[in-house]
Amino acid sequence: MLRRDAPRQRDSFTGSEGVLAAVADLFFVARIRETARLTGVSVEFARTPEQVEAAVARGPRFALLDLTAGWDYERVLQALAGVPVLGFTTHALARQTQPWHERCARVVTKETLTQELPRLLREGVGA
Repeated sequence: MLRRDAPRQRDSFTGSEGVLAAVADLFFVARIRETARLTGVSVEFARTPEQVEAAVARGPRFALLDLTAGWDYERVLQALAGVPVLGFTTHALARQTQPWHERCARVVTKETLTQELPRLLREGVGA
């Protein structure tokens, strides 16, 4: 049920107001979309490296990047140059995703992302 006082969440953003979520996992897409709606933060989802490249041109405030999606992270992170990146991974894949950690402003586990998501969406990577 939608609350009448809940702000509307968009699947795209303009200017530096929104967050780019480069996420392939549909569970996290749904979680991020609902949390963004409840916090009044606009989020644009990118499910491919090409969509990431297109979204960066619209100037996201920061990007959430799923480091477990199996993408060409060299390409994705090159496209995200100049955009603060919050990478997320799992404990089990932390070693495998390690090469990309230094290119992110912060890296958290999926569990931590879930717990801190409302604050992260409102306050950004430094939260």
